[in-house]
Amino acid sequence: MADDYEELAERYRTSRRHLRGFVSTNYGRAKFDQMLVDSTRETNAYFVICRTGDDAIVGLINLSQIFRKSFQNAYLGYQLFAGYTGHGYMTEAVELVLRYAFSELGLHRVEANVQPTNAGSIRVLRRRDLQKRDFLVGT
Repeated sequence: MADDYEELAERYRTSRRHLRGFVSTNYGRAKFDQMLVDSTRETNAYFVICRTGDDAIVGLINLSQIFRKSFQNAYLGYQLFAGYTGHGYMTEAVELVLRYAFSELGLHRVEANVQPTNAGSIRVLRRRDLQKRDFLVGT
């Protein structure tokens, strides 16, 4: 992931309009470096979503505020860059990260707090009826 800065910066630059209102597209070296630092903390798990055919970065997905002890909870965050929606990339990424969260990390609960106006993100969560597997969709 440390070598991904240039490609991520370009994806944010070309996705400003697509991501407006959902995530900040102010993306520079300092934000990238902070993301690398944050990814080393046991309270976070960050993943770059890459297309298998050419390894192009199509999005990001993460588990944050991983809480241990008896609660075993985390928050799911994700985004696809412009031009990569509608291909099933995020549905697959969410499935993989949830499998990792429950089996590898031993979490009991993962919450996705999706903005009510983000119909695409809500569809991703409902596509495979994910909320029935100890997965809460907060809108």
